[in-house]
Amino acid sequence: MSARILDGKVIALEVTEALRPRIAQLARPPGLAVVLVGDDPASAVYVRNKTRRAGELGMVQRQITLPATTSEADLLALVDALNADDAIDGILVQLPLPAGLDKDRVLDRIAPEKDVDGFHPINTGKLWQRRPALVPCTPAGVVELLRRTGVALRGVDAIVVGRSNIVGKPMVALLEQQDCTVTLAHSRTRDLAGAVGRADVVVAAVGVLELVKGAWIKPGAIVIDVGMNKRPDGKLGGDVEFGPATERAGWITPVPGGVGPMTIAMLLANTVGAAERASR
Repeated sequence: MSARILDGKVIALEVTEALRPRIAQLARPPGLAVVLVGDDPASAVYVRNKTRRAGELGMVQRQITLPATTSEADLLALVDALNADDAIDGILVQLPLPAGLDKDRVLDRIAPEKDVDGFHPINTGKLWQRRPALVPCTPAGVVELLRRTGVALRGVDAIVVGRSNIVGKPMVALLEQQDCTVTLAHSRTRDLAGAVGRADVVVAAVGVLELVKGAWIKPGAIVIDVGMNKRPDGKLGGDVEFGPATERAGWITPVPGGVGPMTIAMLLANTVGAAERASR
């Protein structure tokens, strides 16, 4: 068996292009503000990719870069100002923040209706209650990738490896909404190999290079690799041992080029959705 590749770049382009008619129907273009604190090179690349794609779609995109020495009070004041700005529908504070800034306090300050990252406790609570909410972008992108396989998810066994608030836990909620039977595992799970081997859907999001071995994959399973890790040679690799996994899986995402582009696409979709709700 040779797994079919889920090309996140192609699917992300389709998702974002489908936003154009929705944007055209709005009285004003959706506005996205991305706040970058400090000079982390990887964060700067992520922010540039997000704002560039927003601009290509005709959205108002505002990148605000602050020095690493910015005080928490000043950062909170900026968030307050963006909350009050009617031209801005989505606010994203790029993580990680420099030492000395309380991530939770800053993210909680974003108005829930503008929280396009889907991290606010109110949006998190609504997600688990199956109520309409802004959903974290990476898990939402994973669901879209799963949908593109055409495989019926109702009743299948799924495993999420990784228990972060950003990916792992919301991923469990979204898979449960698809009527999957979901196991939440992590790096300390006993018999992780056995748990993965029983799953029809594997979402690896633990941040450990090739933790999930290809030989563990159930034949025909869908494998979504959220990991983005540096190899000793400086190249990027995922949480799944890609080569051997492709010999067993039915579908698999590459790293890079799989989940990453989908995260940006779903961020833009969240922003358009927030603008539509604001217009109503």
